[in-house]
Amino acid sequence: MYYHLILTDNCNLCCTYCRGKAFTVEPPDLPEIAVDEDLPVDLDIDLTDLYRFLAKDPEAVLTFYGGEPLLAVDRVREIARDAPVSALILHTNGTLLDRLDPATANRFDTILVSIDGPEEVTDAHRGEGTFRRIMRNLRALAAGGFSGEVIARMTVTEDTDIEEAVRYLSANEYFSFPAVHWQMDANFWNDYEMRDYASWVEKSYNPGIRSLVGFWVETMRTEGKVLRWYPFMDPMEDMLRGRPSMLRCGCGHSNYSIMTDGHIAPCPIMVGMKDYYVGHIATADPLHLPVMDVGGACTACDIHDFCGGRCLYSNITNPWPEEGRRIVCGTVRNLHSALSEALPEIRALIDAGRIRMEDFTHRKYNSCEIIP
Repeated sequence: MYYHLILTDNCNLCCTYCRGKAFTVEPPDLPEIAVDEDLPVDLDIDLTDLYRFLAKDPEAVLTFYGGEPLLAVDRVREIARDAPVSALILHTNGTLLDRLDPATANRFDTILVSIDGPEEVTDAHRGEGTFRRIMRNLRALAAGGFSGEVIARMTVTEDTDIEEAVRYLSANEYFSFPAVHWQMDANFWNDYEMRDYASWVEKSYNPGIRSLVGFWVETMRTEGKVLRWYPFMDPMEDMLRGRPSMLRCGCGHSNYSIMTDGHIAPCPIMVGMKDYYVGHIATADPLHLPVMDVGGACTACDIHDFCGGRCLYSNITNPWPEEGRRIVCGTVRNLHSALSEALPEIRALIDAGRIRMEDFTHRKYNSCEIIP
């Protein structure tokens, strides 16, 4: 099982699609959901309880999460050293990676770094100078001997040229990410009427995804290489193997989140939504946590086994009107269609020995939502 550990709700950035929206957009209305308004800002648990909880799962994987977890770097060092887990993951904005000594950094199996593409796009959303600071820290991380997987974790919105941004992060003069993931800023806030989302999806995002899939397959054909682009790689592996998927981020069935007070939620975004808590680390059995399925219209969808339901949080809160949710689902259908069209050639490339099935192997539930 996988567990997000929220170390702090604080962050040293105020990104436009995250904390920045708190100043411009009303949060989703949760009239029938009890919310704990008194959660500690910083982790306030007995670490003995945490270690006892994790020790009950022989394959526990722990993901440090925030806010920005490296604001609590002393806690990161301590827990990374002492937690009884099979692997460690760090989800960070990358600006404070220089606080992490190489001995601690090199304990991590995976580090996800929030970055949105080229410098001008990243800095527009995350603050001036952010891009170069991240890239400098990543070069230092590599120089310190880090041998795990570094994943660029993009947030994409109306000013994102998805094809340009993904290809840039995969190959640029500063630090070429060996893996890339992206998630759309869509259906999380009450902001649909303020956006030009529908036009961007039609004219830019959906065509860009199809172009990226074409380039992805071309790279397999010409270089014998499967680029580690998670929204393509994870679904394609399942399509090749003919296996359906539950919610692809793992939330509510394979991936749970530990709040700052020790309560366990099915998703790291569902902070304080205590009606959906599934236990507390002091008493819960990690191997028998309740499974939470995505309900609603997703259960009857013809591509449910491909998508898994996209997002548990947004299916519960429904911050966007039906029109907006339908367009979001259309992006998933576009992805499904593009990958389905590529499937026969990818199978042929495997049969010809140009690429291998093993090239699609990756760590599941590593804090990539998979379906953008």
